[in-house]
Amino acid sequence: MIAYPDTSFLCAMFRNQANSPEAAKHFAQMPEPLHIASPLLFEFRQATRWQAHLHAKDPTKGFDRTTAQAALAKFSANIAMGAIVVVPVDWADVASIAERLSAQYTWTEGYRGFDVIHVATALHLGVAEFLSFDGKQKALAEAEGLLVPL
Repeated sequence: MIAYPDTSFLCAMFRNQANSPEAAKHFAQMPEPLHIASPLLFEFRQATRWQAHLHAKDPTKGFDRTTAQAALAKFSANIAMGAIVVVPVDWADVASIAERLSAQYTWTEGYRGFDVIHVATALHLGVAEFLSFDGKQKALAEAEGLLVPL
């Protein structure tokens, strides 16, 4: 396994954003399917639904439900055809790595829990690359020796 993404990469892949062309190009050049774990699967789906909720309450925020449903359908189709693979992980080890990262970096840098979990998962899986458009997560991944090509 070469790379592990975060939610920002998945959002760029499955909803039209400024960095979508870069995500699509990188994804197309990958020599293997994109590997994800269940917390990332959940966070992407939750974030997409949350954006539709925000838009329903205030149309200047988020995006509409049709857009959200299309992104979720495209995401599910990629899983069904094997372009994205949900991989098992040892959650005790991921939690241990996440705790180390949190204790080492969150005091001074202020990382969100899921951001730490995504980087911890990448480290647990032994990947070389962390795929992200989020500056904070990139910094954490790089501090831990992961390449961040985007």
